[in-house]
Amino acid sequence: MNSRAALFAQAIRGPILLITVGVLFAMHQAGVLAFYRSWPLILIVVGVMKLVERMYVPQVPPPPPPFGERPQ
Repeated sequence: MNSRAALFAQAIRGPILLITVGVLFAMHQAGVLAFYRSWPLILIVVGVMKLVERMYVPQVPPPPPPFGERPQ
């Protein structure tokens, strides 16, 4: 994957979290769902965003073996 996608995934984390909190507060104000019952959704959104970020982060190759040791 490319680093541009990784930067994009990191850049949208804040706005998506802010939108999620705003929607939860709007649902609370409308009387649809109390905020204290919907806060786990914030944890789910953060977890999904971290998974998306990990998908697009470039993989670092393993370090070479120390001098004198043969690779397995």
